[in-house]
Amino acid sequence: MRVKIKLFTLIVATFFTPFINAQETTKPNIIHIIADDVGYDDLGCFGAKDINTPNLDQLATDGMKFTNFYTPHGTCTPSRASALTGRYASRVNNGTGLYVLFPHSTTGLEDELEVSITELLKEQGYTTGLYGKWHLGHLPQYLPCVHGFDEFLGIPYPNDHGPERIGNSGWRPNGISDPQIPLIEQAQVIQRCDNNDLAELPALFTREACKFIYRSVQDKKPFYLQYANIETHTPYFVPRGFEGQSKAGAYGDAVEYLDRSVGIILNTLKRLKIEDNTIIVFTSDNGPLVHRDEELENCYGKCGFTDESREHLLREGKYQERFDGGIRVSCIMKWPGNIPASTQCDEMITGMDLFTTFADLAGAPIPTDRVIDGKDIQPLMKNEKGAKSPHKAVYGFTANGRLMSVRYKNWKLILPGKHWTGNFETPQLYDLNNDQGEETNVVDAHPKVVQEMTELADNAAAAMKNHQPLDQ
Repeated sequence: MRVKIKLFTLIVATFFTPFINAQETTKPNIIHIIADDVGYDDLGCFGAKDINTPNLDQLATDGMKFTNFYTPHGTCTPSRASALTGRYASRVNNGTGLYVLFPHSTTGLEDELEVSITELLKEQGYTTGLYGKWHLGHLPQYLPCVHGFDEFLGIPYPNDHGPERIGNSGWRPNGISDPQIPLIEQAQVIQRCDNNDLAELPALFTREACKFIYRSVQDKKPFYLQYANIETHTPYFVPRGFEGQSKAGAYGDAVEYLDRSVGIILNTLKRLKIEDNTIIVFTSDNGPLVHRDEELENCYGKCGFTDESREHLLREGKYQERFDGGIRVSCIMKWPGNIPASTQCDEMITGMDLFTTFADLAGAPIPTDRVIDGKDIQPLMKNEKGAKSPHKAVYGFTANGRLMSVRYKNWKLILPGKHWTGNFETPQLYDLNNDQGEETNVVDAHPKVVQEMTELADNAAAAMKNHQPLDQ
């Protein structure tokens, strides 16, 4: 694999020096691990029985589990746009929004219109790096280094957006060909990856992420690292030698390899003696695949297979914001001395809250010239007595601003309308305290709750349409 290697002397130190002196900085380092398409209960610490995740389980033991963490959207691009900007995806780019991007897409996250968390952190002296998947625009004007990332090594869209998806021809009806997946360093394509190359990328991204940490420590600067793995997104390719180890098939192999990568990153922090000054946040961009896809199976065989017999706690999966399986995901946070070990928070938070929280921790001012949907969740992280969710309700908006669901206290309201998950003529109501899988509609038994939540939904939909805050 042709990858430009930087700072040879540093790389030698990485592998042969036992440790480097800890950073001399008061600002905390921040690592955000964004898992791709990992389900709420696909980690051992969240109930998985057929997937082993010892490193993530240990992360939960050393920190806090968030059991009601809602990712902003049910698909990759809008969810990542929201996490980076602290705004629902339908607000970005002056309200034009941002939906899932493809190799032939000509749009992306507009730097001139949006403020990213990385830009705010850089102003506070942070060095920033992204290793793995981007998916917010593959053209040069949309790549990570335009949005405040000092370093980027990764792929610009999912690993199944290659020519395999259209009959191995690379041809589309509009005459535009999809090339092999590009591996990009900074803004330069350094390799076109076939399936064998894609299988080895997860190991490369882990190594390079660890080197980024070493460089930041040598420079004595606080850092923000976004580690965005790719192997848990179809196709479930893992490096040679790690296949066939999970009871959950190729998908389980991918999650278990992600767990190994997390362990390597954690060990790097220990070697450098900086784990006490480093916040680690693990989330997923959206829920998992739960339905078989004939095209994926024809393209990738077992690495494109979805086992529909696997049971999940939550209803449905990715590609939708109606049911919790698409937008409620596992979340773990660790920050020694600040986040109590072996704790659990059941309050509602969202992926957009990380924007506001990270900015506040770094001392960066929150933009006031736009609506920021994210809230500061430090009281919850620190397990302060009486701390409550900063959100009255959490909303399931599609990338184009259509409201699909409302989470309020223990209640989940599904709004009527046509959708591939079902055409509902009337609202549906679920009591998540007693029905986590959203199986029993209790709408007739709680008319006052339905009325109250319908009003919340109407107000939220109007606020989104009029570019106003939701919690007014």
